[in-house]
Amino acid sequence: MRNARIAFGERVVARDLTLDFAAGRTTCLLGRSGVGKTSLLRWLAGLLPGTARTQAVAYMAQSDLLLPWLSVLDNVLLGYRLRGDAAALKEAGPRARALLAEVGLHDRLDDRPGVLSGGMRQRAALARTLCEDRPIVLMDEPFAHLDAVTRFELQDLAARLLAGRTVVLVTHDPLEALRVGHQVRVLSGQPFAVGPAIEPMGAVPRDPADPALLALQARLIAELRGRTA
Repeated sequence: MRNARIAFGERVVARDLTLDFAAGRTTCLLGRSGVGKTSLLRWLAGLLPGTARTQAVAYMAQSDLLLPWLSVLDNVLLGYRLRGDAAALKEAGPRARALLAEVGLHDRLDDRPGVLSGGMRQRAALARTLCEDRPIVLMDEPFAHLDAVTRFELQDLAARLLAGRTVVLVTHDPLEALRVGHQVRVLSGQPFAVGPAIEPMGAVPRDPADPALLALQARLIAELRGRTA
């Protein structure tokens, strides 16, 4: 991003914003509710007025957005169906099945979303995002509404399946950011500013019980509350 401006009418969310996101790594964005995290993600996705969409990006929203009348497999392939490219759809079929096997849904291909648990639905949404096979993946609090154990499991799964892609993940959870992010940035203020990069040690996904990680979590919480740690 170079000298970007994000605004909604008279409300300026960001001004003269310049940011770099490391290729092949995961950058996690933290900030209090309403600061502009989702707006930043939508700017990157080319979904705001004045921005350009790019075929290099896949976007995973907070809710799974699965269509209730389609099977799990058809939901994963939805992007290809909407684009009307029969050849690409046929080619993507084996990849969709392989990804559903990776996320533990190999036996639920023909099920409708209504019979799946919340964790299963998010697994299907993750498979759909990855099936698009884009080098850049934008994720907006994809695990926020899950129980703690399922959230940890999906963090581990996402870290494995997204390895090597350029990922920008928005979250409210400092520990989630520290577990899966190669780099963590905090947004604060109005218009928001982006704090310096925090780079936890070790490979992702990191152990949530690691004392060094818990110390960083305390630092981030203090920063989010507007205090210095």
